[in-house]
Amino acid sequence: MYIQRILEKLLPGILATFPCLAVTGPRQSGKSTLLRHALPEYRYVTLDDPAVLQQATSDPVFFLDSQGERCIIDEIQLAPGILSYVKMRVDADRSRNGRFVFTGSQQFGMIRNLGDSLAGRIALLDMLPFAAGELQQATDVAGGLELFITSCLTGTYPQLAITAEIDRRLWYSSYIQTYLERDIRSLYDIGSLREFHRFMQLLAIRCSQTLNMSKFATDVGVSVTTIKRWLSVLEAGRIIFVLPPYFNNRGKRVTKMPKIYFLDTGLACHLAGVRDREQLTEGPMAGALFENYCLQETIKCFSNHGEQPRISYLRTNNGLEVDLIIEWQNMKELPVEIKLSRTPTANMASGLTRYASLFAKSSQEDGLLLCLADGERQICRGVKAIGVEEYLRMIQKRLNLMDAKTDS
Repeated sequence: MYIQRILEKLLPGILATFPCLAVTGPRQSGKSTLLRHALPEYRYVTLDDPAVLQQATSDPVFFLDSQGERCIIDEIQLAPGILSYVKMRVDADRSRNGRFVFTGSQQFGMIRNLGDSLAGRIALLDMLPFAAGELQQATDVAGGLELFITSCLTGTYPQLAITAEIDRRLWYSSYIQTYLERDIRSLYDIGSLREFHRFMQLLAIRCSQTLNMSKFATDVGVSVTTIKRWLSVLEAGRIIFVLPPYFNNRGKRVTKMPKIYFLDTGLACHLAGVRDREQLTEGPMAGALFENYCLQETIKCFSNHGEQPRISYLRTNNGLEVDLIIEWQNMKELPVEIKLSRTPTANMASGLTRYASLFAKSSQEDGLLLCLADGERQICRGVKAIGVEEYLRMIQKRLNLMDAKTDS
């Protein structure tokens, strides 16, 4: 069963413009499946095959000759040496676009620096697990609450969403083991796997909270330097998203610590031990997981349009907090407060109204109280309550308009 990915619509324009394309992202996010389905005319080869890898590294010229006019090279990070040969071929005929398509897991330094290796010759796309709309297609689940529950208790990785009979706990356990042992440990000095796994569990339990590195270091029993290194590894691997604090130049004292979110709430729930619907919606992590879900889906909306989200959160020393501030290309700021509720009230929007008075600017939009209500409605001056589905449609519509302006 193939679920069409939102990112797929970007491929024709990119391949008509650039000689090379790299699709990066976490393992099992569907990169190879997308490309093989969307580009059936391309020759596909994976460097995960030892024989293919041996040929690519020992004789890169012959290897590239063997791939024909257009090819998909999977797991390019395993043979970074061929990129210089790709560059020579591209430079020999800059009029030919869409020749080479690569995939790679984003935690690898080489993948992060592909833009430098093939500067001006390559486009980079970041592919994350299923967004809410894709998850809905895969599972036939409808409604904001049910999509939230499915995202958490099933997960958003394609194989989990598509295969109903899969053992979710076993899948995530195997995923973590592969991620830790095969990828990270082979490339990074992360020290004790047991301590690193404990760190991931604590991150999941404390998702949607500000990150106090000193406290994490004490709780895990490692140095702050180690915590910083581990965070960088997980962020580069697109396992977590580090939300920066809001920057302002108006003299307001704001928290400088970032907040941490997982890019798959299913993995967060697995690590935190959240196993059933009651525990998810009524347990102590309910609000934090809903906030994580909303941030995760916001990030995926931007990523699926090839955009880097310009988002932050605000917390001041006098107790004002706004969960999410989205800055659009036109510099307008959209403040968003997130509440796990079906019945939003004006009291829930107090942070948004205080933000409007303290940080008022001409480019500021009315605030949104993001919740599980249906549709949207005004709940107080300058604030609308909006359901998750309606919110995501609104974000999608704005991004589509930005794409249309760019194309014109």
